[in-house]
Formats: sequence, structure tokens, C-alpha cells
Amino acid sequence: MNFVRAAYPLTRMRRNRASSRIRNLVAESHLAPADLIWPLFITDGSSVDIPSLPGVRRLSLDDALLAAAHAEKLGIAGVALFPATDPKLKDAEGTEAWNHDNLVCRALRAIRAQSPDLLVMCDVALDPYTDHGQDGVFRPAQHHQTILDQFGSEALAQSIAPGGVANDASIDALVKQAMTLVESGCRVLAPSDMMDGRVGVLRRALDGAGYTDCLIISYAAKYASNFYAPFRDAVGSAGALRGDKKTYQMDPRNSNEALHEVALDLNEGADIVMVKPAMPYLDIIAKVSEQFAVPVIGYQVSGEYAMLKQAGDPLLMESLQCIKRAGASGILTYFAPSAAQHLVG
Repeated sequence: MNFVRAAYPLTRMRRNRASSRIRNLVAESHLAPADLIWPLFITDGSSVDIPSLPGVRRLSLDDALLAAAHAEKLGIAGVALFPATDPKLKDAEGTEAWNHDNLVCRALRAIRAQSPDLLVMCDVALDPYTDHGQDGVFRPAQHHQTILDQFGSEALAQSIAPGGVANDASIDALVKQAMTLVESGCRVLAPSDMMDGRVGVLRRALDGAGYTDCLIISYAAKYASNFYAPFRDAVGSAGALRGDKKTYQMDPRNSNEALHEVALDLNEGADIVMVKPAMPYLDIIAKVSEQFAVPVIGYQVSGEYAMLKQAGDPLLMESLQCIKRAGASGILTYFAPSAAQHLVG
């Protein structure tokens, strides 16, 4: 870009800031309710507050329907469903994820029947359903039991042959979850698990079953961030989580790796890519937007929201404008309904 212009006093930059109408006229980025997706936590039973997320609740199915209708009235693009699964239904494999009558499937069917034009985004990951809180399934490492039997030391066995989240076995489970969701009416899948190759496997499974119209919004650059803590409270995985997720979520120190992840997911058939968290990773949103020229969504995650909420709505609005300015096509935010009300006056 060429920024050579006449010097002061011929050029006075403040002239373009003199009134709100002029500022709106020359604004380089614009935020609208249609740019927003509202994450909804759902639960069986009554709605309850989430102490670590001020103003956010786990919603009963009836209240989730009311929230979806409110989102539609405000012009919000859609809602994203996240279940607080009954611990009694959780197991090591996350099998509740492919129960056609699970909490998400029931909410999905009800919301689509009530608001057929509203986007309903469903997460594809196992952490709400596993008793260990990981996004995939655990598999013991080869020779782990042999070492344990020989030396009688779990610590030694883990150090020599550590177990962990198994990539390909997790993908098999994720495909079952995804197919359960699309069979229940979902047309916007969001794989957030960060397993290698899962987008391509999901796309082939969907297309092979005739669901060629199903949109994949891939969590392509999802960082192993401390900003997720309130979310884990909300879905009930915080207390169950064993270890961390650093073997599959991205290292916050890396940016080129994010571009590699995005390129892989696009080549595998992702329609839209996501960067998570958003505001601490504005540089990643900007790089992805500039390099790939594809729709990018920034997820203003629970920790961002909880922190900014303490400072008040004006700062939250500013943060959303910053995410949009960085190049995001859309934003997931718990602030969506309040932001939409601000934007429509």
C-alpha cells in the first residue's frame, strides 16, 4: 500500500473522525449480528448458573428453545450446542456421543423444528462424554502391561511406554458421533478434537452417506490454552480431566504450525476454519485470513469472556470489533445476544 500523502496542514486525519456518521462511513471493518454464533450449554433438568461464567447458564431444553428463538429474532447467525452430560452416562470410550437420543441430539431436533433457518452447530469431540475428560479415546501403549508386570512400577511403565489419546481410534469414534448428529438433522459439524486427518475421514464418510450438503467448520488452529477453564466447568469435564491436551492441541508458541494445520484441513475438505482462542491469537486470525482467503471464525472462548466481562460491555464490544478487524468472518462468543442488541440499537 502507498501511504504517501500531503503533510499537515493539508492532510488532517481528524477530519475523518469528526462525527459518528463519518466514522461509520469510512470504517474498514463492520460487525453485525449476522457475524455472531452463540454457544449454548444445555443440560437435562432445570437451568442453572455457571459461577465461572457470569451471566451464562446451563440451559434446560425448554430454555434452549427460548434462547434459539431469541437468537433468531436478533439476527444472530446461529447457535452452537455443548452438553453437560450426566456423569453416569460417561465412559472411557465416550459411547454416549453416538446415542441418537442423547442431550445434543434431542436439543438439535427441537431447535431445528422450531427455527429451521437458524444455523445449529454441533461439536465433534468426545470430551463431554468421556470419564477422563479427553477429546478422544485412550489406548494403552504397546508393552505397557509387560513392563508393569515385570517391574511393578506404573511410573516406570509410563515413562518407557506412555499411553495416551489414540489418534486413529479416536477418529473412528468421532465418525460415529458425526453420523449420529447428521442423522438427527445437523448440517453444521465442528470437529474440535484436533486429531490428525479427522476432517478428511469425516468428509468421506459424510459424502459416502449422501450428506454432501453438510458444512464442516474445522477447529483448525486450536491451541492448548489456559483460557478454556470456565468452559470445562460448564460441560462438567474439569474435575474429570486426566492430564492435559498438549499432545494434540497446539503449542501457543507456534504460528507457522497453525498455517500448516489450516492447509491440511482445507485440503481434506473443511469449508470454514476456526482459530481458538481468538483475541490472544489475533495474529493467527490475520495470517490465516490473508494467506488462504477462506472464511475464518474466531472463538472468543470462556476465559476471554469471563475476564472481559468484569470490565463491562463496552470492552467486550471493542474486543469483538478487534477480532473482526483481524480478518474473522464470524465470531463465536457468549456475548452474542448482548452484542447483537448493542448493534441493532
